[in-house]
Amino acid sequence: MRKLNLIGLAIVLTFALKMNAAITPHHVSPATMDKNTRELFQDSMVLDDSFYDDSVKMVKGPGFRRAESPRSAYHTVRESSWYALGLLVRDGAGDRQRAADILDAVLKQQYLTPGTPWYGTFRRAPEEPDPTENAVMWRNFDPNWRVFIGTTFQIILIEYPDRIPPELAQRLYAAIDRGIEGEIAEKRLLPSYSNISLMYGALWDFAAAHNKRADWKQQSADWTESVYKLYKQYGAFFEYNSPTYCGVDLYGLALWRSYGSTPRIRDIGGEMEAGLWRDIANLYQPELRNISGPYDRAYGMDMESYVSVDGVWMRTALDAKSAPLPPITGTTDHVADAWFAPHLAVLGTKIPADAFKKMTTFEGEHLVNRKITDERSATAWIGKHVIFGGEATSKTKDAGPGSQFHPATIQWRTPSGEIGWVQLYEAPMIDATADPHGITISAKGTIRIRIHARDLDQSKLTATAWDMPGLKVAVTADSKSFAVNKSGENFDLVYSGITGSRWDITPVQ
Repeated sequence: MRKLNLIGLAIVLTFALKMNAAITPHHVSPATMDKNTRELFQDSMVLDDSFYDDSVKMVKGPGFRRAESPRSAYHTVRESSWYALGLLVRDGAGDRQRAADILDAVLKQQYLTPGTPWYGTFRRAPEEPDPTENAVMWRNFDPNWRVFIGTTFQIILIEYPDRIPPELAQRLYAAIDRGIEGEIAEKRLLPSYSNISLMYGALWDFAAAHNKRADWKQQSADWTESVYKLYKQYGAFFEYNSPTYCGVDLYGLALWRSYGSTPRIRDIGGEMEAGLWRDIANLYQPELRNISGPYDRAYGMDMESYVSVDGVWMRTALDAKSAPLPPITGTTDHVADAWFAPHLAVLGTKIPADAFKKMTTFEGEHLVNRKITDERSATAWIGKHVIFGGEATSKTKDAGPGSQFHPATIQWRTPSGEIGWVQLYEAPMIDATADPHGITISAKGTIRIRIHARDLDQSKLTATAWDMPGLKVAVTADSKSFAVNKSGENFDLVYSGITGSRWDITPVQ
């Protein structure tokens, strides 16, 4: 093992010289982490340990859903690679061997047939069937696993090559190359696909420097500049305000800031990272422990109840009582994103001081008005007792069942102490704008609003007023009909045939 360690050390030293003498691996360990980061890392690893299946060399669900089989019957390829990184960071007895076993198992899940749209990506689960000629992206394969897993390999090769066998390190490099080749050949990715484009830029730059490929070096530099140019237009990412994917944006930017092969990449990565943190902090209400909508992409409406990557990042800087993150257990909604913790621990959290202050102390009510693109803008009111927001899209976006786009949202703390929320769940092409008193909506057709609040009385939900625990909303709408339907623990309000609506929002204390 000592011989392998020396060989691995030689690899990492050689790589550092190839990339840039200014880039220094962080070599993070639990002992070097600050208290909050270490607690998060340890919670993540305890859960990983409990889900590990030694017979398959991977972690079992959560994270992969199949209607025809229980979730527990499936193993997760991407999250297993994350666990491998965590094992190398922890470096306890047996961790290196387990990490090597997992990485070997993950590598066997990469698609190796050039010329296919899925070349270079990975199965989401080893139980997943191979894509066929008529395979549909997202349904039968996920091309984004190229960069989620590839950047995990990147961190391992930069930070801990001395903790894996040299032959395995070479296989990781080859897998990264296949992922880049597959993405280049597929030509599906745009700089506006924020979270993936940022990870792709980091990985492509890494592969170009390692392989000494001048063509990739120029192409990856052009890619990073195109992403930066798009961001600089309005100081916002096209995937605006996603509690999950803004956290992935921060990860991609931390890769640029830490490992970019040129000072230019590292500088613009750090600049965008700081800007994104300030944007998040401006929408965050620390007493409600939530980021206000509107959300371009969101998996939940209450960060106290589900794991978001934004919340995971914030937990590295805030203690458990203050962070917008629920307890990490096997049944927590979206808990697999907590397994991202090792990446954050390695890269480090860089929150500007002014943004961090807003995350710890409510500094007063304010209106947020952010231009996203030429056609789209987001507005939000960050109040003492309620937060709400809307996105005006120039009638270019709609929302529907299964959509991650929530163009109008309200959140508040109910008398029970839990967060209540209102979400515009379904709408035709829409404009929604928030002001200090409420939200104005323009949409022609039928809209569906979903409401969640403990002890909510259905009889108090009418076409003109929503009388909810801790919040009242006066509604004006030119609808042809109105209905209230129970949907699990929630209520759906359906206004049909409208052209517009106004919600006047009043907290009740």
